[in-house]
Amino acid sequence: MKKNKIIYYAATGLLTLLMLFSISMYFFKHDDMVIAFTNFGYPAYIIYPYAVVKLLGLIVLWAPGLKTLKEWAYSGFFFAFILAFFAHYMIGDGEQMAAVLAFILLITSYIFYKKLN
Repeated sequence: MKKNKIIYYAATGLLTLLMLFSISMYFFKHDDMVIAFTNFGYPAYIIYPYAVVKLLGLIVLWAPGLKTLKEWAYSGFFFAFILAFFAHYMIGDGEQMAAVLAFILLITSYIFYKKLN
């Protein structure tokens, strides 16, 4: 049980750090993100709402209880990382490995969340 908790908190903590880095880029490097989102074919006006939704998802992952919301947060991140991988892959910018890492951390976090509950 202790090993499962350690793996869960390590994976969730690393995922949180990666997501906080991503969120900070949306807020503090907005001009660079506008260029990136435009290259993906996405409208630039979704950058701030997307950052807020990511932050809310992280809060839900760390909040005690909220089992249904956690499932929604995990599934939202799942689709976000899959779409991020393919968006980066399709434009060929070589940044898809961050999405792969986030996906692996997410799956690990989810599996051990389920084991603990």
